[in-house]
Amino acid sequence: MTNNAATTRPASPASSPAANYQFALVALTSLFFMWGFITCLNDILVPHLKNVFQLNYTQSMLIQFCFFGAYFVASLPAGALVKRIGYKWGIVLGLVVAAIGCGLFIPAASYRVYALFLGALFVLASGITLLQVAANPYVTVLGPPDTAASRLNLTQAFNSLGTTLAPMFGAFLILSAATAAVAGATPEQLDAIKLAEASAVKFPYMLLAIAFLLLAALFAALKLPEVDGSEDLEPITGGGSAWQYRHLVLGAVGIFLYVGAEVSIGSFLVNFMSQPDIAGFSEAEAAHYVSYFWGGAMIGRFIGSAAMRYVDDGKALAFNAVVVIALLLLTVFSGGHVAMWSVLAVGLFNSIMFPTIFSLALYGLGKYTSQGSGILCLAIVGGALLPLIQGGLADTIGIHLAFLMPIVCYAYIAFYGLKGHRPT
Repeated sequence: MTNNAATTRPASPASSPAANYQFALVALTSLFFMWGFITCLNDILVPHLKNVFQLNYTQSMLIQFCFFGAYFVASLPAGALVKRIGYKWGIVLGLVVAAIGCGLFIPAASYRVYALFLGALFVLASGITLLQVAANPYVTVLGPPDTAASRLNLTQAFNSLGTTLAPMFGAFLILSAATAAVAGATPEQLDAIKLAEASAVKFPYMLLAIAFLLLAALFAALKLPEVDGSEDLEPITGGGSAWQYRHLVLGAVGIFLYVGAEVSIGSFLVNFMSQPDIAGFSEAEAAHYVSYFWGGAMIGRFIGSAAMRYVDDGKALAFNAVVVIALLLLTVFSGGHVAMWSVLAVGLFNSIMFPTIFSLALYGLGKYTSQGSGILCLAIVGGALLPLIQGGLADTIGIHLAFLMPIVCYAYIAFYGLKGHRPT
């Protein structure tokens, strides 16, 4: 399937909703920015709470387990809810739930209990899940289906802008507290420092709670176009459920492996670059370099949003997956700054993967689009499970060799791009 706007875009009458669609897409980019920001902030929380609570790698990955586990619990109910109340009110409700989750970080920090942090992350992620279930398919139906991947890549580019800025924000407001005057401290002073470090999350998450509530009020007031997703399906296959579409199910596996691989890599970047044989950075210094990883994804998505109007989606996906495999092999079998920059370069080629898999998997689902979106968001649970596996590997064979695990994930993504995405 090739995206070619010149041949697939229908002629629009003067009163066409195209301008209205453009306004809706502009409004939606703010959501993609926010959930990118909040998701990437986990990459700063992992080393921060690992230090505060003296966790091993596997225990620290429970942060990602609780965050992305919410996708598994909430995705299908969110899909049913969005079908019932519509895309707009699904977005508003998701923003309110996310604001509540951010607010829960304040008591979690006050009591300095790891389980409370994990609970707050679960609530926050449940709101983000509802946002994803509503906003991703909304973008795919706001225009011609053959340019859906291009539109989703453009909005996901702003998601990557959020992930690029989050490490800088976290390094300044969160990790800066972790590096404050630990040397030579007495046990009592050390305990006071740990309490201050735990409290460092209060202010940034309070700001985020306010931002989510303001966005909820904004979207409640906006007049967004109503889109009917019940158009007749193309005669690809029959069936009374999205589960009966092979390219959707294989796409869900692709989302599971992609998100798991991306989160695994992102979660270990700070600790990886802190290793003496890689770069020997402090955690705060390493956090700034994480922005290169996510900044590469942002650049790649802006390029992809333009290029994929003319390039076959599946071939572009497979090409990027093969390049990522090569970069990860270089990361594992080298050291120093070569290993550091090769793993950071993965972000550039990760860029188009999530939105491309998502749009390919939803292609031709028609009235089953919201159910299909719920299934795909369910698969984001890969971000909960695969980092735990990489955490276990890091604890047993070392953080360097643990980067072998994501290579398997990208091999499947290459297969999906070449063959698996084709509807039967």
